[in-house]
This record gives sequence, structure tokens and C-alpha cells, in this order.
Amino acid sequence: MEEEKRSVKPWDMWNDDVPRATDEVRDERLSICMSCEHLVKFTKQCKKCGCFMAIKTKLGPAECPVGKWKAV
Repeated sequence: MEEEKRSVKPWDMWNDDVPRATDEVRDERLSICMSCEHLVKFTKQCKKCGCFMAIKTKLGPAECPVGKWKAV
């Protein structure tokens, strides 16, 4: 049986069991988001998933809702 994927939530930032992305991965993800047509630049919030990308990009298992970057 295939393991079910768990989507990350904003409060996972306070959960030490959720792995963090390295600074390099976080920076690369955020750079991709900053040039994305689905980003509200003022708040750095994704129009597709509603997440604040400054937080979501720090979480290792997080993924872009339109497939521009994957979990690590």
C-alpha cells in the first residue's frame, strides 16, 4: 500500500517533527514564487493554495500547488 501524502499546514512551523528545508532550498523556492503569476506580491501569498510563501517555502514536505517546486 502506498503511503498517503500529508499536506503541510501553516502551524507546522511550530511542529518540530516536520522537517525544514535548507536555506538554499527555501531561497530557491521563494525566488520561483516571486516570479510566479499566482503570487500576490504585496503579501507574498499564493492565489492557488492561499499560503504565505515566506512560511511555506521553509517546510521540507511542502509542494507548489501548480508543480513549480517539489517536496524535499
